[in-house]
Amino acid sequence: MTYQETLDFMFSQLPMYHRIGAAAYKADIQPTVDMMAALGNPERKFKSIHVAGTNGKGSVSHFLASILQEAGYKVGLYTSPHLVDFRERIRINGEMIPQQDVVGFVEHNHDMFSRLHLSFFEMTVGMAFDFFAKEKVDIAVIEVGMGGRLDSTNVITPLLSVITNIGLDHTQFLGYTLEKIAGEKAGIIKDGIPVVIGETQPETTPVFLATAAAHHAPITFADQHYIVDDISRYTDELTGEYQKKNIATVLEAVEVLRKTTGFDLQPSAIRSGLAKVVTNTHLHGRWEKIGEKPLTICETAHNAPGIDSMLGKLATMDYSTLHVIYGCVNDKDYRIILSHLNTEFTRQGKPFRWYFSQPSVPRGLPVADLQAAAREMGIEGDAYANVKDAIAAAQKKAGDKDFVLVTGSIFLVADALA
Repeated sequence: MTYQETLDFMFSQLPMYHRIGAAAYKADIQPTVDMMAALGNPERKFKSIHVAGTNGKGSVSHFLASILQEAGYKVGLYTSPHLVDFRERIRINGEMIPQQDVVGFVEHNHDMFSRLHLSFFEMTVGMAFDFFAKEKVDIAVIEVGMGGRLDSTNVITPLLSVITNIGLDHTQFLGYTLEKIAGEKAGIIKDGIPVVIGETQPETTPVFLATAAAHHAPITFADQHYIVDDISRYTDELTGEYQKKNIATVLEAVEVLRKTTGFDLQPSAIRSGLAKVVTNTHLHGRWEKIGEKPLTICETAHNAPGIDSMLGKLATMDYSTLHVIYGCVNDKDYRIILSHLNTEFTRQGKPFRWYFSQPSVPRGLPVADLQAAAREMGIEGDAYANVKDAIAAAQKKAGDKDFVLVTGSIFLVADALA
């Protein structure tokens, strides 16, 4: 099999949720357990940190991996989704898994995948854990895909569990209240394993306290110990306002690691790890600059908490006119999001205009439908078949002091970066 043939096979096996939505979701962890047994239980052969949450889990995972790398350790990093290259999901010290390892793993385990009817996500978790075990990483940072309790990554017993925050996202799978969603995320809490919660929230704190008590797991809340006021003190690579909460969570997680494990994490490694997170881990899509004059930024915020954080960052920007390139997938509450964004842009008091497009995935909302829905709400914007054309049009119309923002979907940003 070639590398592309390998990916085509993986995508075809109960395709990943991020591409086709609900049809790919499997609320059952047993196939992953069976797969791990067939692979010789690689998840037991390396130390790990498990990171869940509605927003920030990707950034927190990258920060932790960067700090551990700066401390001199060989660090695996498993995240999802990828933006451009599938191999972004599986890295060691920032380097993506080689193509030949992807091909070899699938060829060797093809029959087992078919026998167990494994999904794309399950196969990818197996590939990551097998790769980390064979490469003998000192530790791996594992980001949860969705939820926690039934997520395929939840076969590990980590040194530390981290839950960044709880918001209303993926409600059709995880529940329609913060308490229900917190219960699913709390499913990563293991017997006797410390857990760090990023944010103290009145609806979710009792859930986490009760779950931690039931598992005799020491629990701490990052925002009760750390407050980050100035991001620039820590990093110039990730500057979104929401990173304040993420950095506080990381600082608490590092402190717990230092106290409860043998990992030597000196202040110098923490500082350099935070400062060099993009350089070390190649994190993309978080307030990422892709052009100047006009300044053009990509932002993957796609749910209410993430969007509010993005708006907070936008309010600090100095520009003349805002050009918003927006596209989304078909199972998001895009009408509510569009209305909210339009209201907030108006409130900020500067001129703005809309450019509509669509992500190049099967779940992508057709741009004609998006434009029509916007028009019903009194929001006018031009429509473009792809984000490349939308960016070109916005940059052509924008002056040097204007600001172009690409947002609405991880997959729209992926198209922009590609």
